[in-house]
Amino acid sequence: MNSHTDRRSQEFNRSSAASTSYADGIIAGAIGATVIAVWFFILDLTQGRPLYTPSVLGTALFGGENKLIGAEPFHASWDPTLMFTFVHGLVFIFFGGGISLLLGFAERNPNLGFGILLLFIILEFGFIIAALIFAEPILGLLAWPAVLIGNLLAASAMAGYFWYRHRGMTILP
Repeated sequence: MNSHTDRRSQEFNRSSAASTSYADGIIAGAIGATVIAVWFFILDLTQGRPLYTPSVLGTALFGGENKLIGAEPFHASWDPTLMFTFVHGLVFIFFGGGISLLLGFAERNPNLGFGILLLFIILEFGFIIAALIFAEPILGLLAWPAVLIGNLLAASAMAGYFWYRHRGMTILP
């Protein structure tokens, strides 16, 4: 009877750890998405064109690049803004979940931590390079330094949340 109770306790602990990991990923992703959305909202507002950035990105994502480049100036609208915001939030939550999963591995094996940090840095620079290569016309409408700063702010906010949640984690080289 004692071994049965131990097994149930271990299953409960694994299930509880998985739930905590998923919740951490969702929260961190929501924090990152919110930080970058607020960053661009403030920038757009100070330039007198509220919701311009998510509208440009939503139009590029769902309406095609050719709607952005034309004779008429681009005006923000609600539909692409809301669609992009939804997808943007989901993508951040997905990445937050992946990071949370990797941090769980690093907590169990501290030698993985440095590799995970290096992977994060490579992915961050990969995003920037891919954006510069493949999204050049869109970045022409947006200021790419603002995209870079927003991305770094969101990554820093997510890292801060994960650091808070995993303060006891050790990373070995």
